[in-house]
This record gives sequence, structure tokens and C-alpha cells, in this order.
Amino acid sequence: MKKRRIPQEFGIFAVVILVGLLMGLFSPQFRTMDNMKVLLLNGAVVLFLALGQTFVLLTGGIDLSVGSNIALTGVIAALAMQAGVPWWGGALVAIFVGILVGLFNGAVIHYGKMPPFIVTFATFGISASIPKILTDASSVQINDPMFAVFGRGSIFGIPMPVVMVLIAAVLCGLFLTRTPTGIHIYAVGGNAETARLSGIDVRNTTLLVYVISGVCAAFGGIITASRLMVGYPTAGAGTEQFYSIASSVVGGVSLFGGVGTILGAFLGALLIAEVSNGLNVIGVNAYWQPLVIGAIILIGVLIDTNRQKISFRRFFKNQASAPSARIDTTAVESAQEK
Repeated sequence: MKKRRIPQEFGIFAVVILVGLLMGLFSPQFRTMDNMKVLLLNGAVVLFLALGQTFVLLTGGIDLSVGSNIALTGVIAALAMQAGVPWWGGALVAIFVGILVGLFNGAVIHYGKMPPFIVTFATFGISASIPKILTDASSVQINDPMFAVFGRGSIFGIPMPVVMVLIAAVLCGLFLTRTPTGIHIYAVGGNAETARLSGIDVRNTTLLVYVISGVCAAFGGIITASRLMVGYPTAGAGTEQFYSIASSVVGGVSLFGGVGTILGAFLGALLIAEVSNGLNVIGVNAYWQPLVIGAIILIGVLIDTNRQKISFRRFFKNQASAPSARIDTTAVESAQEK
């Protein structure tokens, strides 16, 4: 009888439920529907960043520029609308800027043969400086009320950012699992050279994942600017990029590439948002939040780093105990007698 395989996301799902129950015990306010909406609304930006980060991590890369990309896309969208571009055009401009940032990262990494960490860290600085230069570090007011629909609107009582990120998660999950390009992303992360020799276009795959990350960061910028109706040149300057990495890794996406799912990353981001919201509701000092999130990151990376060792040990243990791995001494003795 074939054994049913437990989904790898089951563990993180159980942790999300457990943390939710604990937070609910400490504070009844945490269990309210209003707080659930606030949790999802505040976590929507990190959820978007985690989706894009997952694509990059699956290829063995990393994107540290997503945080400053929030400020860059939000400010440029605000400036575009001040120049007379309609609200939907401002959103498209932000997405286009996100695509450009992603193309820049992917091109420099592939053609320059440079480590993704260095390239995206440099882009983080560049993207953080441009909005400050353009606005002299001043906020840009958004006067078109229709732009508020991205951050303040709702459908059937569900906040628009939550609707947007749920749709994005479903599309990203289907793309990774149901298309040849999605399989190629996993293959490049597993072994880029083997993928190249098998006919996979590593260049286009690398460019694509960074573009996706840039677009997801742009949606984060749109939501942030829409909620505040202001383009802030310092938006996303906090820990957003590290939260996006933590979300993916805690959700089972390997830092070494080739392993992980969108669902796992989504649940990881939900856990980060849940912990952050829960600590706020309980009344824990804000200074403790980075400590808790940092501990979550360490645990996630520790599990990820030792996952391969555990797999190899299990493999060799199974091989040693398998009948085919044992030496048939009787056959050897009879052969020697002959």
C-alpha cells in the first residue's frame, strides 16, 4: 500500500496555527475579525515581497533591493500623477520601474558574473537614493482620490491589498508548477550548469526571476503609497527586505536554490505578519520585534542548512539497510571455490 506523503508546507502551517492560538490566549483582541483584517492588510506588502523573493531564491540568488524599490516605485508613481498621468497610469509607471530594476539586477548578475548579494545590495543603495534626489527627501502628495483604491479599497469587505496578493500568490503558484518556465527555474536553482547543458536558457531565467521580484516590489510600493496617499522617499527603508527573505526561508524555500513552494513562502510571510501583529496587540515593546524575527530567521536558516545533511544521512542509512546493498557472502564463497 502506497504511503501518503505529508506536504512540506504542513509544518509551517501548524506553526502558524499554534502561534495564532497562543496570541489569542494572551489577548482576546487578537482573535477579532477587525484585527485579522489589520494583520493581513499590514502584511500584504511583505507577502508581495516574499512572492518575488521566492522566485529569486529558487534560482540560488537573493534580492536585497526590494525594500528601497518600494520607495522608488511609490515616489515615481506620485511624481507621474503630479505631472498629469491618471491614477491607473501611475500604477503602470511604478510597475515599469520595478521591471527596469529587476532587469538591471538580472543583467549585471548574469553578464557580470557577480554575486547576487553584492549586486542587489548595491541596487538597494541606488534605489534608496534616487527618490531622495528627485524630491530633495520630501514627500510627494497624491491628489487623485482614485489611486486610493489600491491601498484603501475593498471587495466584499476584504481589503484590496489582500485580494491583490491572494490573486498574485495563486498565479505565481500555477506559473511555477504548471509551466515549463517554472520547471526551468527549479532546474537552474538545482544546478545552473546542468540546466544549461540540458538546453535551458539560464540567462532568460535569471532575468525573469529578478523582473518578477521587481514587479512584486512595485506592487508593494503602490500599496504603500496608496494607503498613505503620499510618495515617501524613505518608505521600505526598514526591515522589509529581510522579512521577505525570512518569510521564504521559514516557509521552506532553500537559500541554496531548487527547493520550495509559493504556498510555503506565503505561509512564512503570514507567520511573520502574525508574530509582528501579535506582539503589538499584546503590548510587547517594539524593540523586541526584530529580536523575535531574527530568531525566526536563524531557526529557518539552521533547518535549511542542515536539511541536505539530514537527507544524505537518511539516504545512506536506507542504502545500508536495503537488501540490494548487502553483499551476498554465499555467492562470493562459491565463486572462490570454483
